Amino acid sequence: MAEPSSSAAGWRSQSAWAGVAVSGHLGADGGAGVTVCCLRDVGMATLIAPKRREAALIAAVEARYGMRLPEDPRTVENGGVRAVWAGPDQWLLVTADVSGVETLREVIADLGAVSDQTGSRAVLRVSGRAIRAALAKGCMIDLHDGSFPVGAAALSSIAHIGVHLWRLADGPDGAVFEIAAPRSIAGSFWSWFAASAAEFGCAVVVES
Repeated sequence: MAEPSSSAAGWRSQSAWAGVAVSGHLGADGGAGVTVCCLRDVGMATLIAPKRREAALIAAVEARYGMRLPEDPRTVENGGVRAVWAGPDQWLLVTADVSGVETLREVIADLGAVSDQTGSRAVLRVSGRAIRAALAKGCMIDLHDGSFPVGAAALSSIAHIGVHLWRLADGPDGAVFEIAAPRSIAGSFWSWFAASAAEFGCAVVVES
């Protein structure tokens, strides 16, 4: 019997949504009240500042990326890098592609702890006139403007699944949110989201 190759040369990275979501339309006919884009190849890393090094870490990130790490539950972005508050002296750094994580390691050096989360999260970008109504079926927080304005971020749960979510700038159909869920239960999260959004008609785009 041939031994399996130990080389990864023939392996290809796979989206967290492969075999879970399919581009198309879900639920009610007519115009979509919800639009969802299943993202792939998003670079993500957790960043933790050790005690007494917080100021140096914040300064290093600001010098390299031109943005100050948020110290309250919100998100900031500049130059294709987004910093999302994830607790006291902790952040989730989101980049357009996975190469951004290695650049972050170089910038941080020994100023903080960087942990690559690229392969551990499944990310949705959701919007539409009915998106709040769809999310309200399982979301534990109020996502309306007065409570969750543009730039807000939260660690919460949706349908009893722990998520990290943040609000982007509004689009043509109003509020836009990104939701990061554990990749290991992406199927369960999608099952809930698809059922919740179907009532309003849902346009699905799965990045290939």
